[in-house]
Amino acid sequence: MIGNFAYCNPTKLYFGENSLTYLNTELPKYGSNVVLIYGGGSVKKNGIYDAVTEILKATGKNVAEISGVMPNPTLAKLYEGIEIARNHHADLLLAVGGGSVCDYAKAVSVSVNCKEDPWEKYYLRFEEPDCETLPVGCVLTMVGTGSEMNAGSVITNQETKQKIGHVFADEAIMPKFSILNPRFTMTLPHYQMVSGIYDIFNHICEQYFSGEDDNTSDYISEGLMRSLLHSSRIANANPQDYEARSNIMWTATWALNTLVACGKSTDWMVHMLGQAVGGYTNATHGMTLAAVSLPYYRYIMQDGLAKFKRFAINVWDVDPQGKSDRQIAEEGLTAMENWMKELGLVMNITELGATEDMIEGIADVTIVMPGGYKVLERDEIIRILRESL
Repeated sequence: MIGNFAYCNPTKLYFGENSLTYLNTELPKYGSNVVLIYGGGSVKKNGIYDAVTEILKATGKNVAEISGVMPNPTLAKLYEGIEIARNHHADLLLAVGGGSVCDYAKAVSVSVNCKEDPWEKYYLRFEEPDCETLPVGCVLTMVGTGSEMNAGSVITNQETKQKIGHVFADEAIMPKFSILNPRFTMTLPHYQMVSGIYDIFNHICEQYFSGEDDNTSDYISEGLMRSLLHSSRIANANPQDYEARSNIMWTATWALNTLVACGKSTDWMVHMLGQAVGGYTNATHGMTLAAVSLPYYRYIMQDGLAKFKRFAINVWDVDPQGKSDRQIAEEGLTAMENWMKELGLVMNITELGATEDMIEGIADVTIVMPGGYKVLERDEIIRILRESL
């Protein structure tokens, strides 16, 4: 381990098939005015909306709603939500949905009492809140982002085609509680399920592919990745396998609740590339990550060869006998590619709607992160994006 760090995660989790009943325990802790936040209506079709609203009614809450939160929440939608929460004098924001809905709730939380434009303050200048924030609770219906137990929030500015995430430093922005029932994820289409699975995997990779020290976090990451590989194959064959889906849900939470980042510099360039593609195409987040990952990792592999070799051996069971370090590392990435294709992930950005004439614009909105094995220049970003077409 190198460096110094502080670790605190105050989010209380309720996990399992009966976890929604604990909403009765949490709601009395907050004031009477609740804003219920959800997406495009699937929660109404599968009965989760009715179950949640029944509990809200039983606990005497005065409820306003923000519906129609999209998979890539927009700045315009954020402004709409801020007004609803202000007018309702909200005491609690209750997000019911996937990571985008949870992200959106946190963005509303830090913006309701903010005197400045939240886009400028939080997503361009990356400042911290200096105003009172609203508590957030989550009822998770899709896994992948880890937003149920972290302080991250991603918002898309459709006018500038910028999709930017801010991981707030103050743990007070983390959800106060999150309810995780694996059954709630089982109505998702296969495309969304595997997209979430890859989002989980890449979250771990972003933290794993940095540093050369003997770091406990890397051992934890390898275990999480192996668990995810095992469960993903089972769920891919049988999406109704509860054990596999519950393990995937639990892995998603631990992949990005800041634990495995402890003592790490972390990379995040795959996310920056993927989010830039998403800003131009509005494509599903996990699929944008899948489409750019291998070109990026193959480009930086030589700069972090020791870790890529370790990845191949410890995660993918590559036999190192008689092979060079580079051969071992390449076999690991090939095994990763085969797994991605097995799941049915999108392997290029063309399929997501990106075109050659978008490449320079996508490169211009790609934020460069310094924590990985190589700090990219603009021409390198363009090269990786072209190899992702």
